[in-house]
Amino acid sequence: MSQAFALTEDQLAIQDMTRRFTADEITPHAARWDEEHIFPREVIRATGELGLGGIYVSEAGGGVGLGRLEAALVFEAMSYGCPTTAAFLSIHNMAAWMLDSYGPDALKAQHLPGLLAMDKLGSYCLTEPGSGSDAAALATTARRDGDDYVINGTKQFISGGGVNDIYLIMVRTGEDGPRGISCVLVEKDTPGLSFGAPERKLGWNASPTAQVILENVRVPVTNRLGAEGEGFRIAMAGLDGGRLNIGACSLGGAQRCLDEAIAYVKERRQFGRAVAEFQNTQFVLADMATELEAARALLYLAAAKVTAGAPDKTRFSAMAKRFATDTGSAVVDRALQLFGGYGYLRDYPIERFWRDLRVHRILEGTNEVMRLIVGRDLLQ
Repeated sequence: MSQAFALTEDQLAIQDMTRRFTADEITPHAARWDEEHIFPREVIRATGELGLGGIYVSEAGGGVGLGRLEAALVFEAMSYGCPTTAAFLSIHNMAAWMLDSYGPDALKAQHLPGLLAMDKLGSYCLTEPGSGSDAAALATTARRDGDDYVINGTKQFISGGGVNDIYLIMVRTGEDGPRGISCVLVEKDTPGLSFGAPERKLGWNASPTAQVILENVRVPVTNRLGAEGEGFRIAMAGLDGGRLNIGACSLGGAQRCLDEAIAYVKERRQFGRAVAEFQNTQFVLADMATELEAARALLYLAAAKVTAGAPDKTRFSAMAKRFATDTGSAVVDRALQLFGGYGYLRDYPIERFWRDLRVHRILEGTNEVMRLIVGRDLLQ
């Protein structure tokens, strides 16, 4: 933002580009993708032609080099058509940024061009069956054997699991706790790497999710990002941006549902009048719009702080993620209520957004953990 509360011409152009792409390539197909559990690989690949495979990957690394606010505008605009597709792109961008920021030059040269072009897709692998919110307790091990690591363990709830080409995996190379964690890159065709069955989910049906299973997976030590013991710090740095992105996905989905509700209540008639004419309807819409704008303002502020590397960036990312995802779910729920019984039917998009946005309050750190982050930071 060049001035308070205004987007620059470049930011508006990025927003407009993504909105047009979404309207043409995503919105008309999203309901079918959800219904038939289709992963839209070709549409995902097409985003690479727009530079969306490396939104905040540095220009030196071949990316677009934009800030986190510009990224939020992209994910918000894309979520207007399909939050699932936008969230998948967010995770890929998080992986690409981590490789660009912390990977050795040879590893970047090998994999970044494919990631940026979306010819290769990247996954972020932190969560395990026994460690979700307590990420520092992860149990996947990487034992040093000469110039290699031998990795054993299982990662849970991995977006792109079994489909993506590159997996950035947090492993334990040392002591218990966060200081013993490192980050390594594992390619899909590596011997010993396998995947669980696709998870059967409430939403996000257009995005594959599966366990990533590592059984004596051998990778070179040169596949490590950063130094040994820096993996937890790298993972958390990725989450600052990931939390903003998933908050932006909630904003875009909720805005779509607000717009759909406004159009519906203007046409729907009850007791001889359009539902929009009832004061109660107007009050509900007013609250939905007000809360959405407040969440958007906080998220944009947090994005600016992350781009600037502000000391309080992590606290603001947590605040924005918590508020945007809670608000998004609440707005979509009220939109469904305004639709009445029709909102519960798949003939209308509201129920799909209700399902897709619900998980945003869990992933990238549950909203309860976001409150812990904020509270502890305030008390320091």
